[in-house]
Amino acid sequence: MTLVLAALMQQPAAPPAPPPGPPALEVGVVAPDFAIPGATRYGTLKNPVRLSNYKGKTVVLAFFFKARTRG
Repeated sequence: MTLVLAALMQQPAAPPAPPPGPPALEVGVVAPDFAIPGATRYGTLKNPVRLSNYKGKTVVLAFFFKARTRG
């Protein structure tokens, strides 16, 4: 009975904390280059879109909740 009681008293281990992300950028700082999957109304693009492809141009990133999903 002592073994069963001891087993019931044990708490599950807490999940490990996620690794820290990159530090936030200051306003006015040049954004680092990154690549994301691109999409059109016909589907996803074969090659990822890189920020460096638009160097010297104005870039607007728009994020849509559940865009291109069934949800």
